[in-house]
Amino acid sequence: MADVGITESEQEVEKKIEEIRQRFKTEYIQDPTDKYDERDVDRLRKDDLLVESYLTWRHFVVDDALKMIDESFQWRKEYKVNDLTESSIPRWMFETGAVYLHGYDKEGNKLFWFKVKLHVKDAKMVVDKKKYVAFWLERYAKREPGMPLTVVFDMSESGLSNIDMDFVKYIINCFKVYYPKFLSKMVMYEMPWIMNAAWKIVKSWLGPEAINKLKFVTKSDVQEYIGAEYLPPHMGGTDSFKYSYPPLPDDDFQSPISENGPITSEDEAESKDGEAEGRDTLESGPNAEQALKVKKVTFLEESLRQDEYDKGDAVSKTKTARKPMSTFKGALLHISPAEEICFGSKDCERKCLIILNNVTKNHVAFKVRTTAPEKYRVKPSNTSCEPGVSVDIIVSLHGGFQASPQDRFLIMAAEMDQGPGTGSQELAQFWKEVPKSKIMEHRLRCHIIERSIPTSLSKDIPLSNGKTSPEDLHSKLIRVMASSKRLEEQIDHCLWLQKMLIGLVSLLMAATCFILHLLYTGSSRL
Repeated sequence: MADVGITESEQEVEKKIEEIRQRFKTEYIQDPTDKYDERDVDRLRKDDLLVESYLTWRHFVVDDALKMIDESFQWRKEYKVNDLTESSIPRWMFETGAVYLHGYDKEGNKLFWFKVKLHVKDAKMVVDKKKYVAFWLERYAKREPGMPLTVVFDMSESGLSNIDMDFVKYIINCFKVYYPKFLSKMVMYEMPWIMNAAWKIVKSWLGPEAINKLKFVTKSDVQEYIGAEYLPPHMGGTDSFKYSYPPLPDDDFQSPISENGPITSEDEAESKDGEAEGRDTLESGPNAEQALKVKKVTFLEESLRQDEYDKGDAVSKTKTARKPMSTFKGALLHISPAEEICFGSKDCERKCLIILNNVTKNHVAFKVRTTAPEKYRVKPSNTSCEPGVSVDIIVSLHGGFQASPQDRFLIMAAEMDQGPGTGSQELAQFWKEVPKSKIMEHRLRCHIIERSIPTSLSKDIPLSNGKTSPEDLHSKLIRVMASSKRLEEQIDHCLWLQKMLIGLVSLLMAATCFILHLLYTGSSRL
């Protein structure tokens, strides 16, 4: 929860990660089956990002990180977090809608809602309530690893009977110890004045580092943090979402209505895109905005046959697409980029490349979905790749649209039997029959490239036909700014010298005038 200001070099971090692994093995693990879940210990051995998250949270102090890992792993074992499922939690808890994930704040962080008026203090339900929160956090951590959450405590119509301080402390511990770096902020909506004393205690639990993450808001200022589109009407918003169970709310990636229906061919997709782009200029009035809102209710998925995909055309298009610079190594596919795809305002920044590399010995079927189907064109979006083969996927923005940090992409993959048909009908049947447990999912978020380079400077930075990497641009920008700073210093020095010279000349002229005046008055007396 704290914003860590300490930075470490990559080499130092790698050394400390290895030190943690070695010391955890020798100092903490006697018989892991007694103290920890072996799956968590295995993750610690293999997942660098997991270890680094604990290190970063504890300001790169190895001893503190080890204690935190020990406490976190014991908690996971006690509550059997790795095995939590919907059936592990009493059904009525889900039906109340007291806790759920839905929507985003203005920074693009997922909202974790707590409807305080629906909570009742009851000692008999403590363990189940804690498992309930753990279920939601673990579900989110697996879906969006490393992505922060904004917790919203909706206290409207609540009172002291709804406040369980032990439960509140547990929620805070979840973010302080069990899920480090996951908390973006806590938004306290319409807190009754009678609870002021209770929240002073909460602040002490949070500690001084995290106090600035508490945001006490009312209906008049809550939209500073959360836009109206993700606020319910009683909070002054326009979000018509109503929690219901089953199923669990999954507003990010809904099933497309055409998933089991006819598959769109390449030509049909092209013609529909042409029509959509033509309408962009016509539907610029209020009706266009209304049309977009209707479109967002469903999920549009472009399906493409592998045998119809023009590889030559794909090669030419990838030249103008932004190349990925990181890789996620999954069990079936290696996916580049690993976490986010970048879009900007320039033409060359409106296309991105996703590279999928099949690392199995069988065919792998995959499909790509997005939360904003009206904005993006994905080619190909539903096909398969052979063993050891890489597939380039072009993600491009439709004309008139801009990418948003709230936009997400989901890549689904499943291993197929050797030598299957890969036509549209075979793929549609395959996705109907494949068990959910065998589907690999990976999510990518959108990153918006901010323009911080002044126009006058950007013209002076040489670009080599789109081949310049962001690192090169960054280093060139630093050099330009350093040169600019040196020029400013030289100009300041010149101005100072100029002022000194003007002052000296003025003094000299004054002295000359004074001497001439004395000579003139002396001669006149003579």
